[in-house]
Amino acid sequence: MNLNDAGSILTAEHLSRKAVVYLRQSSLAQVKHNTESQRLQYALTDTARGYGFRQVEVIDCDLGASAASGARARTGFKQLLASIALGEVGLVLSRELSRLSRTDKDWCHLMELCQLFNTMIADAENLYDLNRLDDQLMLGIKGTLSVVELKTLKFRLQQGREAKARRGELVSWLAPGYVTDLAGRIVKDPNLRVQEVIALTFRKFDELGSIRQTHRWFHEEGVELPVNQSVAGHRQLGWQLPTLSFVSGVFHNPLYAGVYTWGRRPMEVSVEDGQMVKRQGNTRRAEDAGVFLPDHHAGYIDLDHYQRNQDIMRANGSNFASDEAALAVRGGQGLLTGLIRCGRCGRKLHIRYWGKSGTAARYLCSGDFDRGGEYCLGFGGATVDKRFAGLIVEAISPHGIKASLDAIERFRNENDDRTKALDRQLQQARYEAERAFAQYDQVDPNNRLVADELERRWNDALAAQHELEAELEAHAAPTALLSPADETAICALGEDFACVWEDPACPMTLKKQIARLIIHEIMVDLEEASQTLNFIVHWQGGCHTALSMPKPQSGAVVHKTTLEDLELITRMAVRYGDDEIARVLSKLGRRTGKGNRWTRARVTSIRRKHAIKAPIKSKLDPNVLTLAQATRHSGVSDTTLMRLIKANILAAGQVAPYAPLEIRRVDLDSDPVKSIVEHLKTTGKLVLDGDASGQQQSLFEENQ
Repeated sequence: MNLNDAGSILTAEHLSRKAVVYLRQSSLAQVKHNTESQRLQYALTDTARGYGFRQVEVIDCDLGASAASGARARTGFKQLLASIALGEVGLVLSRELSRLSRTDKDWCHLMELCQLFNTMIADAENLYDLNRLDDQLMLGIKGTLSVVELKTLKFRLQQGREAKARRGELVSWLAPGYVTDLAGRIVKDPNLRVQEVIALTFRKFDELGSIRQTHRWFHEEGVELPVNQSVAGHRQLGWQLPTLSFVSGVFHNPLYAGVYTWGRRPMEVSVEDGQMVKRQGNTRRAEDAGVFLPDHHAGYIDLDHYQRNQDIMRANGSNFASDEAALAVRGGQGLLTGLIRCGRCGRKLHIRYWGKSGTAARYLCSGDFDRGGEYCLGFGGATVDKRFAGLIVEAISPHGIKASLDAIERFRNENDDRTKALDRQLQQARYEAERAFAQYDQVDPNNRLVADELERRWNDALAAQHELEAELEAHAAPTALLSPADETAICALGEDFACVWEDPACPMTLKKQIARLIIHEIMVDLEEASQTLNFIVHWQGGCHTALSMPKPQSGAVVHKTTLEDLELITRMAVRYGDDEIARVLSKLGRRTGKGNRWTRARVTSIRRKHAIKAPIKSKLDPNVLTLAQATRHSGVSDTTLMRLIKANILAAGQVAPYAPLEIRRVDLDSDPVKSIVEHLKTTGKLVLDGDASGQQQSLFEENQ
């Protein structure tokens, strides 16, 4: 419609409002490269002024935003709808109606608002009044065609991608270690340094058994790995010390096993706050991908090796693993960590560490404890570990000589991995230095602006080369050869593997790795009546061994103070101090729960542990006297009182043998004790019932 025809449709009400020019392109690549489309869309401002609008607003914040279902929210389109709903817009202009929307929902919403608030819509060729049936029908058809066009294009593109992927030819980018040849096939990177260091990564994982330990080895040895870097919008290969996520990605990527996969992270659609949202889902297993083509290209490892690595990484677990008992080998004292499974509920047993130093291992099955229940079973680890260590030593000892020979060979080649990596890195540094020199040599010496920069680059390359040469020399210098005597000693260790296992220098991590190599799983159950642990050992290879042993008792039970000692301490603590109690216990030959002699401090500790109160002098019964107190009260010697006690004239008691004698005051003041004591004080002679007075000797020297 030309400008003259538009005058018959646009009214003064329309022209009193503003015209809005809406711009949109579907992707950032279109924004960057399709600049002509942007120019034509911005030119619509002149068209709006030609229609007679004085106020023209441009909404271009949706450049690079898709209008398809599930795309991110378009702020510019929301701004346009809000302005229409406020009655501020007389005309909406877009180069093509598909720029406004690609979905029925958004398109119908826009048409409804424009009809309700008498807002016109225009494209590059026509002007549409939503209050006219013909224009409304035409816009509906065009909107439907826009939606169908988008779905048709997406369907065709998706079909093409899937067909190409099923042939294994769809390649967007490749992990370090692979490139595409001229025919588009995936091949190994021709750079030998790249090939060797990728192969080294898998060898180190086989040796160390975990992603973290492999990552640490590369950092400790200073060996760099190839990474894809983006430089000026292009991907190129760079070298750096690897991150933990990069090392993990290498081991999880089936590409290195010669497998082509496509569709491991399918697109998922969800509804959030009434808006469809698309996002990539979690990574699937390689076998569950949309396309899985084994033996597609040359791999650094085979598929079986890849699957073994996946099993190891799943068994190692992580902070987010569902089975907390399945963890990588660490330095704790629990030899069977991650190997024992409960015979009652099937869960893996967890390891807990107790004791003052936190190194006493204890195996626990959580059962339904997390839901307010109880633990399934639990037992101390020291005795169990010792029993299984004997089984492991017994199983491995016949192969000790072969292990010794392998150890000798490994010692000879232990520096080869890092030496080869450094040697390849040095070759690369020499090439970079020669290349920098060639560039510097070709420049005009008088052009100092360029020559100075090229000379600096050459010097940096030479410095990196010399640094690598020094590092390689220092690494190779301490390498020593095994003497025949050393080889003989190593073979002797192989003959007596038990000595090697029990040696304090043998690390716990190595023992755990050996246990996992030969044991697949251990089932355990507890026989409550006899407190016996029944184990079934599933060895690697399918053999089974059954064994039983008494359940190890905890230290609190084994080293518990006997009930007799506790009873004695309780009775004596009413009147006597801890030193007196310790003396009595020692005289009786008693020992503490750990077999030590009783001391004042140990009695005090037991009293506090069992809440036994110490005696309070002010609350002691004054009518109960000790032998010394009775001596002072009666005025005679302790020998006299002892003779009266042995003659059953004076009553006395004891809490326990060797405990102090206890004499009641009323017994001292009663007959015949009182008369005997008075007669003794008067005559100096002790007369007991049954004694002849003439035969009684005087107790005092002056009376003899």
